[in-house]
Amino acid sequence: MHLQSRLPDASQGGLLALAGLLCLALGLKLKTPLLLPCLLLGLAAAVLGAGWVSLRAQQRLAQQLPPAWEGRELWVTGRIDSLPQSLLGQGGAAGWRFVLAVEAIEDPEGTALPAGLPQRLMLSAYAQPGQQALPIWRPGERCRLLLRLRQVHGSMNPAGFDYELWLFEQGIRATGLLRHWQLLAEPQGLDGALDRWRLGLRERLQAQLGPQSATGVLIALSLGEQAAISRSDWALFRDTGTSHLMAISGLHVTMFAWGAGLLAGWAWRRSSRLCLALPAPVLARWAGVLAALAYALFSGWGVPAQRTVWMLLVLALLRQSGLAWPWPLCLLLSALWVALIDPWALCQAGFWLSFAAVGLLMAGGVAEPGWRGLLRSAWRNQCIATLGLAPLTLLFFQQLSMVGLLANLLAIPWISLLVTPLALAGALVPPLWSLAAWLLQGLMLWLELLARLPGAVWSVPVAPLWAQLSGLLGAALLVLPLPWRLRPAGLALMLPLLWPALPRPAPGQFELLAADVGQGTAVLLRTRHHALLYDTGPQYHPQADAGQRVLLPLLRALGQRELDLLLLSHRDQDHVGGAASLMAGMPVRGLLSSLEPAHPLLHAEGAPRDALQRCERGQRWRWDGVDFELLHPGPADYERPGLKPNALSCVLLVSAADGRRALLTGDVEAAQEGGLQPPGGIDLLMLPHHGSQTSSSPALLAAARPRRAFVQAGYRNRFGHPAPAVLARYQAAGVPVIQSADCGALHWSSAAPGQALCERELRRRYWHRSAPVHAAAALGPLPQGAEEPALR
Repeated sequence: MHLQSRLPDASQGGLLALAGLLCLALGLKLKTPLLLPCLLLGLAAAVLGAGWVSLRAQQRLAQQLPPAWEGRELWVTGRIDSLPQSLLGQGGAAGWRFVLAVEAIEDPEGTALPAGLPQRLMLSAYAQPGQQALPIWRPGERCRLLLRLRQVHGSMNPAGFDYELWLFEQGIRATGLLRHWQLLAEPQGLDGALDRWRLGLRERLQAQLGPQSATGVLIALSLGEQAAISRSDWALFRDTGTSHLMAISGLHVTMFAWGAGLLAGWAWRRSSRLCLALPAPVLARWAGVLAALAYALFSGWGVPAQRTVWMLLVLALLRQSGLAWPWPLCLLLSALWVALIDPWALCQAGFWLSFAAVGLLMAGGVAEPGWRGLLRSAWRNQCIATLGLAPLTLLFFQQLSMVGLLANLLAIPWISLLVTPLALAGALVPPLWSLAAWLLQGLMLWLELLARLPGAVWSVPVAPLWAQLSGLLGAALLVLPLPWRLRPAGLALMLPLLWPALPRPAPGQFELLAADVGQGTAVLLRTRHHALLYDTGPQYHPQADAGQRVLLPLLRALGQRELDLLLLSHRDQDHVGGAASLMAGMPVRGLLSSLEPAHPLLHAEGAPRDALQRCERGQRWRWDGVDFELLHPGPADYERPGLKPNALSCVLLVSAADGRRALLTGDVEAAQEGGLQPPGGIDLLMLPHHGSQTSSSPALLAAARPRRAFVQAGYRNRFGHPAPAVLARYQAAGVPVIQSADCGALHWSSAAPGQALCERELRRRYWHRSAPVHAAAALGPLPQGAEEPALR
């Protein structure tokens, strides 16, 4: 059901329920050999499960903000329903983000509101000069807020994070920006009491430790605020395979519960009288569940933590019931219960990592007696978990830390049994936070040493589905207690996952991928053996940019280990904002730009200082039979005083061996477009300056005669790009325009110039925002006679 682009309607849902009940009745009634009833019962479970998911999803989809109400100012009364998180906006403006439980919505103009408006909103507020000062938001406060709402929208790139699913799972169906606010009532009673206590705890922890990296990590470990960890620290944890310990995910809660239960059982066994009163395994089991529950509540009761607590509770109840069920069946029933409570957990990496971790620990057997046996069991379980989770890690994150076994051997007990308990205990004894920070700093020194080792991180591209299934089967053969003669077969089955065969353009052809980076430009061009990245997207705020969030994960998922050339069209931040992160995270062999010689990016970490060139008209090169040529700027343009950065944009023409062409225009405006002189019959044209009114002149359209065009602009961006007048100009010329806000990442190949594929449609699911018709996944071949649209 989660793979469907749309949900069944009411009549189809009724047929599903009827079919499921019929299969269930037949499966229970038949007395034939066991196979047929089991098949019928399995089919009934699948059909009824699909109906249950459809019902739950329809309830959430019924809360919808109509497109006509996006951007309108509305007064919303509600209660703050989460722990406010600090954030930075563009330019470093301080702000807050929190969830609002809606009580009432009213239109200042008195217009009647549509039914079924969202009941939970994700809101952001930023400090602005001359506007109302930001208050200190408190969970449970009732406020009256003037908001500008919009539908949930996230970027859509190959193998990228699905932001819309993440909000849908939490029941958040719209986001908003605060314009004005009024406090109606202070927090009272139990409303937000736990979050208020957590907020006070965060403030005391920050006051105790001050602004150091350990502070952010301890806040994340105890309160679940992953944003408190700095970007550099996240990179360190990711490269050493320990990031799962720094975020309160299902795997983290599982390991914490396992460690707490193990410690409680070991302490309980010290007394024979206690063991006679209550067996140590029973005590350890329920101590682990209680530890998981306490930790989940303490950390904010997030969705990943919730499903892990339900999983562990079901497993404990099955064990306590005395039923001699095999552990795989217990784990399956636990997964079923979690899926009933949260059907969208199946779409999250944390669900599969949590259950795989528990299954691997169960398969590893019980700990051996004595402290030596405990150490041997811990080593064995660590090896099993590392090897067993490696394929899932590769599937979900496309990288594997080769030093992860050594890192986690110390980090798992260090974090789970020392740092995290001390961070939690610091709520009662604040000096323990200092001890936890000291222990954490020692661990990070060890991790930094491991991260510097050659080959510390191994990245793999996204493999085909058959290779993913083969890799999972191979990992199971390697870690399960099976005869050793089967282990080589496991290695052979993992090879397609570890070294997948990736499609590349044929000689003389090229492919273009316009990434979905919001309000900015980033286009990847690949030939048979080379890759060029045209611009790197925007900087979202001082601690995040498109290079870090979008481009590096995208390139690794595509199997691109280095860039032959990075072309930065001009200095505007929406074009070069991600360049520093990109060059620091991936080898770049050459850099071509219109940047001034003193620009910081030309001297940044990873910049190819011996391969820096300035864009100039007339530069040409050929890769694998594909020609590249710069049409702008000319040498004289660099000497003109007072010229805007847009006027220096590097314009790139790419031509396949068969004459198919793409033209990338940066932010050139009408004054420069007249001098480009592109060849006619451009197959794919980038709208200059994101479709601004100052560009896409009739002279450019007449000269280029584009067959298809695309524009990279943010969803409902503040500049109004692309301008309606510009889109009308293209429409009048018979040129279809693909917008990244509706399309997501755009896939186009010179080998099939009449077809453009949109990532938003290729990955369409029922929870995604519906795009207009013009952003179809496969726009298909152009109509007969539209190959050379007349522009007069």
